[in-house]
Amino acid sequence: MPASLRPTKIVGMDLNERAEQLCQRLVERADELRIEVTTGEAGTRIIDCGVAAGGGLAAGLGLASVCMADLGTVELVPGDPWIWAGPAVAVATDHPVAACMAAQYAGWQITGENFFGMGSGPMRAAAGREDLFDDIGHLEQPDVAVGVLETSQLPPAEVCVDIAAACRVPPDKLTLLVARTASQAGTLQVVARSVETACHKLHELGFHLSRLVSGYGVAPLPPVASEDLDGIGRTNDAVLYGARVTLWVRGDDASLEAIGERVPSSASRDHGEPFATIFARYDHDFYAIDPHLFSPAWVSLNNLETGSCFEFGELRPDVLEASFGGA
Repeated sequence: MPASLRPTKIVGMDLNERAEQLCQRLVERADELRIEVTTGEAGTRIIDCGVAAGGGLAAGLGLASVCMADLGTVELVPGDPWIWAGPAVAVATDHPVAACMAAQYAGWQITGENFFGMGSGPMRAAAGREDLFDDIGHLEQPDVAVGVLETSQLPPAEVCVDIAAACRVPPDKLTLLVARTASQAGTLQVVARSVETACHKLHELGFHLSRLVSGYGVAPLPPVASEDLDGIGRTNDAVLYGARVTLWVRGDDASLEAIGERVPSSASRDHGEPFATIFARYDHDFYAIDPHLFSPAWVSLNNLETGSCFEFGELRPDVLEASFGGA
């Protein structure tokens, strides 16, 4: 691992410890947030933000903040009516590698008997299962682990045990927050990944992430779908066709100009149709879709060393209308 990417504790705490403290605050406000807190058979604390529980906007903001290990701000802001006449989700962080790559990125497929969920949050840094961590570091050996599952059902005991074992903590030291995509909280937390998608795309293109200093992104919040599959389509479209991301970086201008046009979603051969249409064309196989599609619609790179700013991509309100306006 390059020395410049070796992990350091931020304000004296691991990512999982930071997320655990935020979870405690959410639990104290459970009734207000319309979330349900239970202890599973294995002893794992499960915070339902949008499966059986009603959840809501505030629960979604909390869920997204836990995903980022509380290393950024997530808020609802007025949307741009030219893009979509509704609210938008704004995300800002001064720790984009730790918050977005070591924690928020949904890089862990969680499976069990009749169970599937996409895992994100700082528990990934405890498990270190992904090749990504060979590059970014931030591996942890925490006393507690905290994760977020995008799933339509609460995780059974055997899934909790498996996750805890991968994170090297007892099951009763694991906290899992869950929400289905077709819920207010689930929709919001997915749309809050605008900066994360830009960071991940840069990593896939070979950009040295130690150059990233700060990130800000805003993406339209789509209507909550009635079914998870439709929700997956709408939330992806919010980022692919409506997200605007600004990254503050260091280094030379030439490399930014060379890589910039490859960062936004418009660089993909699959760009231009609603995600639901693309997904169906590939028989609902995420891995068959061009991986270059998964990035924000528009990206600005601001070089702190030279003062230069480069903009790439395009916003597509026409695709958002087709996606969000559907039945």
